[in-house]
Amino acid sequence: MGMLRVAFAGTFSATLEPTVRARLGMPCDVILADETGIVSQLSDVDVLITLGFTREMAAAAKRLKLVQVPGAGLDRIDRAALPAGALLANVYGHEIGIAEYVLGAMLTLTRGFARLDAALRRGAWESQWAVGSSPPAPWPELAGKTLGILGYGRIGQALARRARAFDMEVCAIRREVTRSDSEGLAFLGGPDALGEVVRRADYLAVTLSLTDATRGILGERELRKMKPTAVLINVARAEIVDEDALYQALAEQRIAGAALDVWYRYPKAAGPTLPARQPFHELPNVLMTPHVSGWTEGMLEARAKLIAENIQRTARGESPLNLIR
Repeated sequence: MGMLRVAFAGTFSATLEPTVRARLGMPCDVILADETGIVSQLSDVDVLITLGFTREMAAAAKRLKLVQVPGAGLDRIDRAALPAGALLANVYGHEIGIAEYVLGAMLTLTRGFARLDAALRRGAWESQWAVGSSPPAPWPELAGKTLGILGYGRIGQALARRARAFDMEVCAIRREVTRSDSEGLAFLGGPDALGEVVRRADYLAVTLSLTDATRGILGERELRKMKPTAVLINVARAEIVDEDALYQALAEQRIAGAALDVWYRYPKAAGPTLPARQPFHELPNVLMTPHVSGWTEGMLEARAKLIAENIQRTARGESPLNLIR
């Protein structure tokens, strides 16, 4: 086999390219393009690093050996289109960053950091130190509260460990339940226990992968089961939560708030892009971040290392790590 040709398709893949190349330790022919532009160059590519895989890509790929997803989610990979002989692998490494983000988001919303900061910059003391006004209600503590986790995989487990250090009770659901998983949890159930976890949670973290079964799994009915004091944190995929139902619940303050790191609309070009059809940006009880919960040094390092390893394995004719099929 001659020199391996490796293609990085899309913005996210391209950001990993220098770190991956630095770890390769072997000469490779490397191509960078966006997901549409890559199609015309795929005929002699061996390894494609991409978050999305389409029928157009499949039709153009003549000698593809590995489709390497640079993240964990496979919701944009058309698995039926994978050419014969091409393997599919994904990568993790983001669970610590995301778990830390969830705790930070819970604290930020609960303690009103953003609002208090903005007020104090104007000289307004929203506290018991203000002269001539009554003090605010004291803030809740995370200790003793219940964290519901929807999806108890790597992220859910990393989050549960940290939440327990905050003396929280943890309830979770996952697809397959085995007894050993439930250590340290107040409750672990299957998908049919969704309603129970939603009802019990003071904080509800969404860490599920997006599939046909999970799309829209939190709709109006489920959101109405949440406590009015509860906070939703979505670090998985926006489409797991129905956009209109979530907006209504927040606008009518049927739930206390939400931290949203994943969105219904992503930038297609330079310039401002509002992340949803509904005006979440007008609501004071929403913490909005631009899909950065997993964007940490540890994640980039772990992913680059694994992707480089899988490129080397492909060159040696070996099976990749995290093989999906």
